[in-house]
Amino acid sequence: MKTQNQQLKAQDVVILLKIVSDNNPAWNQKKLAGELGLSQSEVSEAVSRCKYSGLLATDGKSVMKHALLEFLKFGLRYVFPQKPGAFVRGVPTSHSASPLKEEIQSNEVYVWPYGKGTVRGFSILPLYSSVPEAALRDTKLHELLALTDALRVGRAREREIAISELNKRFELGK
Repeated sequence: MKTQNQQLKAQDVVILLKIVSDNNPAWNQKKLAGELGLSQSEVSEAVSRCKYSGLLATDGKSVMKHALLEFLKFGLRYVFPQKPGAFVRGVPTSHSASPLKEEIQSNEVYVWPYGKGTVRGFSILPLYSSVPEAALRDTKLHELLALTDALRVGRAREREIAISELNKRFELGK
């Protein structure tokens, strides 16, 4: 009997955030795959890993929002670390994108490298290569991914504000 590796991958976080942003319990894997630029098998495997880890309910449809927020808050920056890189053209993320850009003044701009991007800044590798395109198509997803990146690369203040914003978007209260 073949044992499948059930360790989370970065795209699993992207998929969970997309499910949260859509807020549609009747979502389907094929549509989700198309919207995120993933294959249907990648989504299927991610669903399996997320159920195994307790981030997705056993029905495979409902995100366990408290568990996801706990993972984002305490584990994400250790499991999927990132440091700003070269100055490139791309799509704004972290404190350089909404909603944090309205609250945080900074001379440092962070972007996901993307040739069709309109902003220049220090590169932050996205959790998955298709993130910039998916974020440009879905404002809610872009905000969730930017908040997530603030947890990966931000200082204490940025992380604190990002957690507060994620609480609101996950509709968890405090």
